[in-house]
Formats: sequence, C-alpha cells, structure tokens
Amino acid sequence: MKVIIDTCVWSLALRRNEPQDNEYVLELKELIKEVRVQLIGPVCQELLSGIKSKKQFNLLKKHLRAFQQIEIETKEYEMAAEFFNTAKKKGIQGSNTDFLICAISNHRKMPILTTDKDFINFKTILPIDLHHIRS
Repeated sequence: MKVIIDTCVWSLALRRNEPQDNEYVLELKELIKEVRVQLIGPVCQELLSGIKSKKQFNLLKKHLRAFQQIEIETKEYEMAAEFFNTAKKKGIQGSNTDFLICAISNHRKMPILTTDKDFINFKTILPIDLHHIRS
C-alpha cells in the first residue's frame, strides 16, 4: 500500500543542509526502498517554494521528479473542502494542503506519514489513517 508523505517529512530529508537522520527520515527511506512513497503536487510545490538558491531549487526538483505524482481528482478537491468545513465547525484549523492530503488519503485508502501534530486532531473527526513508524 502506498503512503502519502507530508511536506514536513520530505523537508527533514531533503531541504536541510545536513539531512536529519531521525525515525521519520529512516521510515521514509524504507518506504522508498519498498516503492510505497506517494508524492502529490501541492506537497511538491510547498517543498520547492522559498528556496533561495537556484542550484538547490534545481537539485531538489530533480530529486522530487523521481517520484511519480498522482493526478488529483475533482472529487478529492471537493472532499478537501468538506473536510475543511467539518473541521472549522469543530474549531480545528488546518491548511488547504493538509485537508487535500486528508481527502486523498481517505479516497485512495492511503495512510499519511507526517510529523505534523495537526493530523492527530484531524484524525479525531475525519476518516483518515496515519502511517506509524515501524520499529
């Protein structure tokens, strides 16, 4: 089963001058070896945004192109908006990208690997699964 990788995990692995070798990066490496990583366009955009050096931008872009991106369906965008509205009614905030990740996760039955604690809150009200670090 594929696993959607959130921006924060990719950032730990790819956007640092010295990559972090923590449990999330190690899990990402294992998922890559197992060909289970799923990258989505909005996460790719977040990763590439704000990089000052053209050289670093192009290198990161090259690394990310190694991962096939899924084509996001209209119903997934609609579900993301529904999830946003549901969360807002419950007093839970999140970004549009976060709710899109949740919608894709739900629709395609893919768990999410993230360090973002907001997803723990989302899970209390949304039908999503989180990928847990394997020991």
